[in-house]
Amino acid sequence: MLNIKYDFQLKGLNTLNLSAVAAYFIEINTQTDLIDALQFAKKESTEVVVLSGGSNMLLPEYLNACVLYINIQGIQCIEEDETDVLVQVGAGQNWHDFVLYSTQQEWYGLQNLALIPGKVGAAPVQNIGAYGVEVGEFISYVSVYDCIEKEFVTLSRNECHFEYRNSIFKQNQKRYIIVSVVFKLKKNVELKLDYGDLATAVGDNKTPMNLQEQVIRIRRSKLPDPKEYPNVGSFFKNPIVSHQQFMQMHEHFPNMPHYTQADGRVKLAAGWLIDQVGWKGKHLGKVGMFAKQALVLVNYADANLEEVKATYTAVQNDVQQKFNILLEPEPIIFEENGLGHL
Repeated sequence: MLNIKYDFQLKGLNTLNLSAVAAYFIEINTQTDLIDALQFAKKESTEVVVLSGGSNMLLPEYLNACVLYINIQGIQCIEEDETDVLVQVGAGQNWHDFVLYSTQQEWYGLQNLALIPGKVGAAPVQNIGAYGVEVGEFISYVSVYDCIEKEFVTLSRNECHFEYRNSIFKQNQKRYIIVSVVFKLKKNVELKLDYGDLATAVGDNKTPMNLQEQVIRIRRSKLPDPKEYPNVGSFFKNPIVSHQQFMQMHEHFPNMPHYTQADGRVKLAAGWLIDQVGWKGKHLGKVGMFAKQALVLVNYADANLEEVKATYTAVQNDVQQKFNILLEPEPIIFEENGLGHL
């Protein structure tokens, strides 16, 4: 039996702490709940918005839609051999808790992704990444409900079309609803330490547990706690430019952080670009960029979506004017009718 809530306040369920009232709100604990909720939304002729950890979305003050809060739990080892283990995880499982659990079980690969906010079901959508690792590298397949075919299906890693902060799920928000994710994790230790100051932080104690602890320590030293400073983590994608454009910029900014990609293009640090135009620690009304990490946009005092847009647009304009680069926001922005756009 569905528990349908009307005119439900979502402020506590999105990490930017935006006041947003949903016309309908339904918690999804099973696949049966999901089918029933979709039938209800069809009957009401309303759009469906899938809410996971609320860490990658910007919500309007009123959402005339049926919000489905995915809370499907469970962690299960479904297959293993001498080198790898396949682990199925419910979409509603807390991401950071799962990373900690995987390390305890001596399943390796996700330690660089510790302390990223949100839930497991949201991880493939954004292809979350940190410290040189993207979650798509460790996903075997994703179980979803296909709203077009009206059936549960599985999509392999290749079918997910993982790219930098992108996937088939982000590009087809209304088609797929993730119910679980199967990860292929390593039993043998393979640490990735070639990003930023991670190798120095880990030092001689090159163990997965220490790597995880150092990632947590570094993130806590730079990033605000959403409970204290509401935010969605990194707000802008790190831009990737051609080698030619990078060389032109490098002439003027030789100390600019950069990371050469496999295809020859170059990834730049959005936080550095924002810092260079004076936005680190700067506010525009109730919204500003965090003083310790310029890449993080913070809601300091009950701002609404329009105030958030005003601030990040001002940041975009200043960066584009100085560097001729348009920063792209990571979160999905929702309109009142429940439709989201990038």
